[in-house]
Amino acid sequence: MSDAATKTTPLYDEHVKLRAKIIPFGGWLMPVQYSSIMEEHLAVRNALGVFDISHMGELVARGPGAGAWLDTMLTNNVGKLEVGTGHYTFLLNDEAGIIDDLILYRIEEEKFLLVVNASRIEDDFAWLQSHLRGSSPPATAEVHLENKSDRDAGLAVQGPKIGELFTALFGEGKELPARNHIAQFDLGPTTLWVARTGYTGEDGIEVFFPATEAARVWNEILEKGKSLGIRPCGLGARDTLRLEMCYPLNGSDLSPEHNPLEAGLGFFVDLSKANFTGREILLREKEAGLSRRLVAFKMKGKSPPPRPHYRVFRDGTDVGELTSGTLSPSLNYGIGMAYLKTPAPKPGEEIEVEIRGQKFPALIEKKPLYKKS
Repeated sequence: MSDAATKTTPLYDEHVKLRAKIIPFGGWLMPVQYSSIMEEHLAVRNALGVFDISHMGELVARGPGAGAWLDTMLTNNVGKLEVGTGHYTFLLNDEAGIIDDLILYRIEEEKFLLVVNASRIEDDFAWLQSHLRGSSPPATAEVHLENKSDRDAGLAVQGPKIGELFTALFGEGKELPARNHIAQFDLGPTTLWVARTGYTGEDGIEVFFPATEAARVWNEILEKGKSLGIRPCGLGARDTLRLEMCYPLNGSDLSPEHNPLEAGLGFFVDLSKANFTGREILLREKEAGLSRRLVAFKMKGKSPPPRPHYRVFRDGTDVGELTSGTLSPSLNYGIGMAYLKTPAPKPGEEIEVEIRGQKFPALIEKKPLYKKS
């Protein structure tokens, strides 16, 4: 988090009206909670929650060479994306460190939407632009890259009652897009891009639309979802929900000092592709063996909640550091993730987390930490 927050989303006034607690986050003033993190978290697990994600970045790449060029910049296989689908992928630096993790959607045959992390918008755009101009021959004639982040708003609507809300919003006969698909729907006078994606582990959608329509769309979703138990939700619940699912957070679990293989996210890296930035280093590291891995754990017995940067011990030896940690609202015990030296302990094996100078026992767990019954 940064104390130099200067940006607000188009929904800032709506958050103030709802008496949200506002905090600085990655240069933005964002709602961390409206009621309590516990209530908002459980609303998403049991009914519905809506999050303002307008701080996320939206980059558009289009042109006859856009797909082929993006395939050299991102780890997942762009060529396998059909129109109307999306996938999770990484933007790496020359050392295979993670610049950003993002969702790439193919919205037309030659047009792609990149939804990137708020704190990385300018860096991502500059990195992509420099490679676009510096390619040989320059790809600028066949690819146009645009940063439309300031012109659009975004909402994530998550929870098991999303189907009922979707019908209430768009009418009978309209079907939710399939998982990881994206399509356009009209909500009154506003056309929305609706993607069946999310960051909570629940079913849900993420919607993108012109920033000028933000307040109207936000309030209509809250009104139509009232009978379904919808709640506005802040960054606090977003963090506890994603951590229960072991979804990584950029800037904490992911950074230029980490690569996707160490993070256990090799599924989203297609090493069979001819080339992409960082590929050769990842191939060498895979061959040589990883020096650390991102693992998930739960605390045993009573202990204070684990927090980022706490040290982890195994058999009395310091083996790593927490990147994420919290008290799980769903599970009612402390959970977290940490990069540990290899060979990393396996699920069921014990570690110790040092909290305020005292070591507390914890167990390595298989991901995700929260599993729906």
